[in-house]
Amino acid sequence: MIGRVHSIESFGTVDGPGIRMVIFLSGCPMRCLYCHNPDTWDPKGGTPMTAEDILNQYEQARPFYKKGGITVSGGEPLMQIGFVTELFEKAKERGIHTCLDTSGITFNPGSQAVMAHFDRLLASTDLILLDIKHIDPEEHVKLCSQPQDNILAFAGYLEKKRIPVWIRHVVVPGITDREEYLYRLGRYLGTLKNVKALDVLPYHDMGKAKYHQLGIPYPLEDTAPLPPAKAAEARKIILQGMRDERTHCS
Repeated sequence: MIGRVHSIESFGTVDGPGIRMVIFLSGCPMRCLYCHNPDTWDPKGGTPMTAEDILNQYEQARPFYKKGGITVSGGEPLMQIGFVTELFEKAKERGIHTCLDTSGITFNPGSQAVMAHFDRLLASTDLILLDIKHIDPEEHVKLCSQPQDNILAFAGYLEKKRIPVWIRHVVVPGITDREEYLYRLGRYLGTLKNVKALDVLPYHDMGKAKYHQLGIPYPLEDTAPLPPAKAAEARKIILQGMRDERTHCS
């Protein structure tokens, strides 16, 4: 099977445990206003590669990945779920830790065919980095041009399957940087027993130059980057919501 690979980072330290090879796949149905990789949107973009191509590259530096593994990101990697599944199955045969960085947008519990694909993938997935963009359904559509229903359904399914999850959330001034939304997100996360970590990331505009180079208007042209201290405060609010929810349910 051939995958469309946008790029490969050979020394990733923030996309799962340890030092990792991070494979960014091409294609994404989301149009998040703060996306800093618009060059990954095209599903026909990138370089054609096989799972063996990637794993052979990994093996050349395997000693550096002793406590790490492989993370597949995007774009949205689940647009190439068949390729990711093949890569992860072959990786597990070699004893490599597998991690998927996804929004879960392609999950569809109403389709038996889609669910069969997801069940096969999850059987060889050690960890999910799940991006939750916005907790409010209407605001989610405004932010991402996609509804959140399947994303939250995916989060619930991961709990049912007992797949460990690290949650990622970007705090954007004027969009997600509101105490109400942050606390609601925390209350929701408090219902999930498989959440092992929470990464709250400050919005940055480092992708602005890419938009200009591609001739695409940057949606948040006038939005200033969020100071890291504000992201730390937001994380405290989310954690408080998680604690309150778990206390309420205990």
